Amino acid sequence: MYQHKFLAKGAWNKLSLHQQLANVGSEVERAIKWRSKNNLNFSRQAFNRALELFDLTLGDKKNKKRLKEISRARELFADYIIGENIYNSSDELWQKYFYSFNYLSRLNLSTPN
Repeated sequence: MYQHKFLAKGAWNKLSLHQQLANVGSEVERAIKWRSKNNLNFSRQAFNRALELFDLTLGDKKNKKRLKEISRARELFADYIIGENIYNSSDELWQKYFYSFNYLSRLNLSTPN
């Protein structure tokens, strides 16, 4: 069952890739923030929402040329939050990765397909 029901019904696909990833980044940021505050319940909830948004992004046909990067980011994020962090990610790495998508989204620019 989707937590983002409205988005899952098609609204997500109307967003550009950078808008989608900016939204994923918001949930990633929440997961990191709550984990640093030792609130693992809220962190896990944000983690699950982030995975759901990653999955919606992967399912959007306009992103088919970027599936490798998106799926790899999803894998590394999952490893960082609930795995063994074998890729040695950090809070700062994730914040920097999603910063550019947030910036582009705020500028209302679109990424080339």
